[in-house]
Amino acid sequence: MTQHWYAGPMAGLGEGRAQMARARMAARRLPDEEAYRRSASKIGWQVMAVCAALVVIGGAVILGFVFWQTTPTEAAKPAQPGEIEVRLDPGELILATVLLATGAILCAGLAARLIARRAVYPLDEAFRLQRRFVADVSHELRTPLAVIDARAQQLAALTPPGDARQPVLVELRQDARIMADVIDAMLATASGGEPGSGSAPLAETIAAVARDLGEVARPFGVSIAADSEELTVAAPTQVVRRCLVALTDNAIDHAPAGSTVTIVGAARGADAVVTVSDSGDGIQGISPDRVFDRFAQGATPATARGAARTSRGIGLALVRELCAAHGGSVGVASSGPGGTTFELSFPLADRNGDE
Repeated sequence: MTQHWYAGPMAGLGEGRAQMARARMAARRLPDEEAYRRSASKIGWQVMAVCAALVVIGGAVILGFVFWQTTPTEAAKPAQPGEIEVRLDPGELILATVLLATGAILCAGLAARLIARRAVYPLDEAFRLQRRFVADVSHELRTPLAVIDARAQQLAALTPPGDARQPVLVELRQDARIMADVIDAMLATASGGEPGSGSAPLAETIAAVARDLGEVARPFGVSIAADSEELTVAAPTQVVRRCLVALTDNAIDHAPAGSTVTIVGAARGADAVVTVSDSGDGIQGISPDRVFDRFAQGATPATARGAARTSRGIGLALVRELCAAHGGSVGVASSGPGGTTFELSFPLADRNGDE
């Protein structure tokens, strides 16, 4: 019997789409590039202001000295042997000083802007290369992911109804779709796209994260407990899920065997707040305020899973960027010998408009 299956929408992405994404990256200014240009412009204006202040002070001192020398008392003094007497028109002197000062300020400002742009260019180029790398890698991941999804669908078709493996295959395909959404978000970010819009059911998303990562935590003797109010947040489901997965995965790394990682969601004013807590030794080797900095790394966790994994200090930084892009925030609520609690918040969706 011939089995009919399809690879899904992921297989339809060809090289042309990747080239178009790279062309959009080159044609439009990305947020990082705009930030660098604003920084260079700000530095230029600051240097121009300093130069202007120095020129004005210097000009005022010179003019003050000249006018002091032209007071009646000074002018009445007889010229000493060897001195040269110069007569100046006050109006012409002031005009010449103003013109020279203006020219000096403009030249200094132009030079400062050029130097500032040259100073930030290496950073601009580094982030441009990073975005291009992310776009290329994301594109390359789509093809093997499409193959995995297609094979899972084919295997599901070959599995008899009622077989105990059917639910696992369904979850496998759901995981493949989640990964496809993550890759789409990475491509959109790398090409300078706008943050996605949408809403997410918080309780359902938290339950899914707890169920999926519970399989990861179980071999290390760690369990995950989840509880949430029925809330809808004003952020796409894949964004909320990515943030929760990163925070929960980090908590598993630090949770000792026999402990429980808890995920709790509740409303707080106009926001939905999710806390992710572990009972580890707390944040060590780095200030809690810096754990969301890119490439920041603390001490190696004293757990089997945490010690076996190499952290690059990127996951939590991405969480902060995703939250900021969708009007949310993330931070360390508490950390100490009794464990660490991260607090994630997103605005609540407009129940009249989003539901």
